[in-house]
Amino acid sequence: MEQVVSNLIYCLNATVPVFLMMLLGVFFRRIGFFDEKLAGKLNAFVFKVGLPVMLFKDLAGSDFFAVWDGTFVLFCFLATVCSILITAAAGLLLRERPLRGEFIQAGYRSSVALLGVAFLENLYGSSGAASLVIIGAVPLYNVAAVAALTFTSPGQGGLDQAALKKALKGIVTNPIILGIIIGLVWSLLRIPQPAILQKTVGSISATATPLGLMALGASFDLKQALGRWRPSLAATGLKLAGFAALFLPVAVALGFRDAKLVSALAMLASPTTVSGYVMARNMGHEGTLSASVVMLTTLLSAFTLTAWLYLLKTLGLM
Repeated sequence: MEQVVSNLIYCLNATVPVFLMMLLGVFFRRIGFFDEKLAGKLNAFVFKVGLPVMLFKDLAGSDFFAVWDGTFVLFCFLATVCSILITAAAGLLLRERPLRGEFIQAGYRSSVALLGVAFLENLYGSSGAASLVIIGAVPLYNVAAVAALTFTSPGQGGLDQAALKKALKGIVTNPIILGIIIGLVWSLLRIPQPAILQKTVGSISATATPLGLMALGASFDLKQALGRWRPSLAATGLKLAGFAALFLPVAVALGFRDAKLVSALAMLASPTTVSGYVMARNMGHEGTLSASVVMLTTLLSAFTLTAWLYLLKTLGLM
């Protein structure tokens, strides 16, 4: 019994602080400290500055050959491909064509860059393993989302070449991916970091997780009606339980443990990213389904992620 309680406390220490920071963002929005405009600016800062600098810091100060794991990156890529194909197949069951694109991207697209980093920082004090997930999954997230939303957008007859070019450009110039690449190159070349640079980078990186989580909470529109409750529940089930149940055993069989296994869990079972709703709206979709899935997965993941972490801890895998 003592071991059960110990494992539960260990998992709660990883998840509760993350969701408390998000609830703090909701609270600040309610009392007027944050508004939609400020939340958008904070999200932009974290995406363009905070997270890239944090990932650079963790990678630049590490041994490149100790950090890199090609098998893990390939696993993340293939698991993401399979997740996209599964949601695409399930999306065909929806009668309304525009809803299919929203369902697809809401069903597979995780907040791994933010929540994965937050969990690893809480548990291990470093986010290095999350960078491998980002390399293996995030570029594919963006390409597949643009393709799905473009192909199913109202009045769209097929994939738009200009949209795909824009997506590829967005991947090449993605600040998070650039931060990872620069950090890996810095580590590979063993470039020294002066104390001034280390302290500056450390101060900036420390802002990423708290600001990002509060901005994520402040971005929620809690009045958004669940007008598409059936597909919303289906996408939520896939996002929080289905993919983890399918692919975590594969990750375990491949020998991934501790930080890498937690990173894989974040990729497979973290909430749907808020940027999915923004992208859906900007590409001519209604957005109700996307917003509903973001809201449901974020609320329920406080329980499901704790349960998944507890299971991994109990089995001695982390």
